Order: sequence, then structure tokens, then C-alpha cells
Amino acid sequence: MPGSGTRGRNGKSSKRKDARTRSPQRRIKQYPKNPLPKQEQDKPGMEFKLRPRPQYEAPHYRAAGKLVGKTALITGGDSGIGRAVAVLYAKEGADVAITYLPEEERDAAETKRAVEREGRRCVLLEGDLTDADFCSHVVERTLQELGALDILVNNAAFQQHQESLEEVSDEQWDHTFRTNIYAYFRVTKAALPHLKTGASIINTGSITGLEGSKELLDYSATKGAIHSFTKSLAQNVVDRGIRVNCVAPGPVWTPLNPSDQDADDVSEFGADQPMKRPAQPEEIAPAFVFFASNADSSYITGEVLTLLGGETTAA
Repeated sequence: MPGSGTRGRNGKSSKRKDARTRSPQRRIKQYPKNPLPKQEQDKPGMEFKLRPRPQYEAPHYRAAGKLVGKTALITGGDSGIGRAVAVLYAKEGADVAITYLPEEERDAAETKRAVEREGRRCVLLEGDLTDADFCSHVVERTLQELGALDILVNNAAFQQHQESLEEVSDEQWDHTFRTNIYAYFRVTKAALPHLKTGASIINTGSITGLEGSKELLDYSATKGAIHSFTKSLAQNVVDRGIRVNCVAPGPVWTPLNPSDQDADDVSEFGADQPMKRPAQPEEIAPAFVFFASNADSSYITGEVLTLLGGETTAA
């Protein structure tokens, strides 16, 4: 008799999948391409002001409970990559704590709401990671509020373009290093006594740490240091059963960019990549899930993973 189903080789009827249940992988998401709207912001940059808004909710991502029962501390989790990582960790079952600067309170509150929509807890930690005491404080607060620490994501960053080395002041050089590498060292040092076997440390590096960047001399230097710190620390703690890895993206659409470049450069940010656009944060965050999940990466430590939109020349 005619019907809505089809008959397979075993003779049993199987109904066609309803369109609503088809795999999201069958749909290719279109992301914004260049030119992007011209815009500038004051530092540190606010995600709620950025147009188009960075995409972080990853609606096509399908969680598998990879981080159920875990807790994570994410520095710079208010916006950009950090926000997207916080949301995906929550989708995978983890509670998170995020750090942010006082000026970034509105963005941090949005991240908190996004995490809570996934049914997980989000602890907000306001302060400046160039302060050594705050680096210790964020670990203590995470332990107090969430009861444990299983995943540390060192992600907060500062950058400022300058055309020549002569234009990089001692103050800028010092601030970039204190934010981008000293804070990684200090937060990690405070966290290590509390990390148990199976814990994961994930650092945010950059393609600039591999290839350099002629107008980001201090920033590139810190990212190169982060890559070396990752590999050295991985060797140092492997006997404790703690894994250390690094995600090194190319251009990513975050508030870091319009707060650091003029409007014309922002409009063409990422245009020179083979994919002709910058990444969206939700495209970078799955790599952080991969490194945090012992189901996926239990034999991987000391790696620097580049995500470059088709560029294949990284060292």
C-alpha cells in the first residue's frame, strides 16, 4: 500500500526524516564577509557595540556531555573567544567563572545570561589581571564558588598597533607583557596546586606568535612566549596527569579589533585570509572543547593548534 515511508533492503519500512530532525551539518552557515562596517571604539572595546555582532551561540553545535561535572576558569570571558568558549563549555555541562575589566561589565553580564540559559552556573570576577594579587584571587574565588577547578583557559589579551618599534613605549610594552604572559604565568601558578589528574590548561596564542606581525611587535612577542610556555609547561606537568595545549587563531571578529585599528582597517580585517573573512568566535571555541575533553584529546599535550581560515604557511 502506498504510504509516506520507504522500504529498505531488510524489507522494513523506514519513514523519511522530518526536516526538523535532519542533521544541522547539512546546512552551511553563512558568516559575514568583508568589507565589514567601518567602526572604531575606545579600549578595551565592547562587544555589545560591535557591528555585526560577533557570533558566539553556536546554534548548530551539538553537545555530547563531554564536560559534565567540570568547572572552568576563563580569563577574558566577557567577550570574543572567551565568551564563545564559556557558552560551549556550558553546553557540554561545565560551570564557569570568567574574568573581565570593570568597563566590560555589560558584556560580562550577557555572557553570564548565555551560560545560565544552558542551565549552568557562571561566576563573574571583575578586576585587572595585570595585578598579581587579582591573579591569585580569581583562582580562590573560583574554588570558593564552584568547589573545584578542572579547566583553566588563559585567554585575556591586550594589543596596540604601532607602525615602528620607536613608537612602542616602555609603558605599552610593559602593559602588553603583564596582560598577555605575566597573567598566564600567575594565574596558572595559583591554579596548579588545585588541578588534579585529568585537568586541562588551554592557552590562547595567535598566528602572530608564529609568523610575527610588523605593527604588533610587543603583542606578537607575547604570543610567541605563550606558545613556548605551553610546550614547556606541558613537559613540566605531564607526570601529574595535567595536559597543556594552545589554540592559535588567525583573525577573529572580536572587540579587540575596532579598539585598536582605524575604521578603514577594521572594514578589511581578515580579508586577506583564503576564506576572505575573519573567523567568528563560535568557529574557534570548539577547539577549546576538544582540548578540555579527555574523551577527545587524552593523548594530546604541548600542542599549538592553528585555526587560520585556509592559510597553510604557519611554521
